[in-house]
Amino acid sequence: MAKTTASVLQLPYQLVTERYMTKKLKRPPFVQQASLFQDLVIRLSPVGEVQTKGLWIVQRESQKPDVVVYYCHGGGFSMGSSYFYLEFLLAWHSMLKDIGYRNPAIFALEYTLVPDATFPTQSWQTLEGYRHLCSITKDPSRICLAGDSAGGTLQLSLLLLIGQNPDRENHLPGFATLISPWTTLVTPKNRDTPSDYLNAESLHLYGEQYAGTPANLKNPIVTPGNCKDRELWADACPIAGFYITYGSEEVFGPEIRDFISLLREGGCAVRVREEPGAIHAWPVATLFLSDTQVERQKGLRELTRMIRQVVDINVERETR
Repeated sequence: MAKTTASVLQLPYQLVTERYMTKKLKRPPFVQQASLFQDLVIRLSPVGEVQTKGLWIVQRESQKPDVVVYYCHGGGFSMGSSYFYLEFLLAWHSMLKDIGYRNPAIFALEYTLVPDATFPTQSWQTLEGYRHLCSITKDPSRICLAGDSAGGTLQLSLLLLIGQNPDRENHLPGFATLISPWTTLVTPKNRDTPSDYLNAESLHLYGEQYAGTPANLKNPIVTPGNCKDRELWADACPIAGFYITYGSEEVFGPEIRDFISLLREGGCAVRVREEPGAIHAWPVATLFLSDTQVERQKGLRELTRMIRQVVDINVERETR
């Protein structure tokens, strides 16, 4: 498959400190009056050429990160962008710094959307992004896979690809934090609820479009929930396991619960938070929709705390 070379973008740490950690009157004049989008456009800068593209948020580019969150966004494979999640990602980066990491980084993948491409393009792009991060960290245990909805599908597919590698022990990530992962693309267990904004019938259409052919819907790399091989999931399990969070009222609830049981039967460590009364991708939704800062940041702070529990901050300072 042909590979497209594109620039990765660096978001300087100054953006976070000046916009979110400095009192308004002490911010530079431009920052005081500029919108986030205007400020972002001024600060964005290319940091080199790689085999994939996305947003690279890091505090000190000259030093090796002590943790890297590798994020894949949701949107049914046909909508969305890492730019839509920018506030979410910047807030997460700030929380990682606050909790003790010296040089946290986040890479949010910009994968090709349907109908411009279907499987396996997105899966290979996810794999290529992971390889790129491994080349930066030199230590996959420093990488935490993350994603919501369809982004969770891509990360689970990535784990299955790694798990089938004979040398998998040298390639497994340290941890995976998944928000409402779309484990099985087409299944009668995906059902509408009175509270959730998703519609099962539309989701199945998106899943079929991503798969490309009906035969692909049986492929576990396309729809990871179809993999019932407990030993393979044990081989694919991140070093410190999973943290999976979802809303009790969401369309994917039954499949997510079944998937968690499958992982645990295979011996994977799985931490779970089923948020009572919540809808799909609740940590993302609450950041944009809640009224108070505590409620807006509740889901993100829990994700950050889980990462801090399993990815330590002791890493040698190194200039690349």
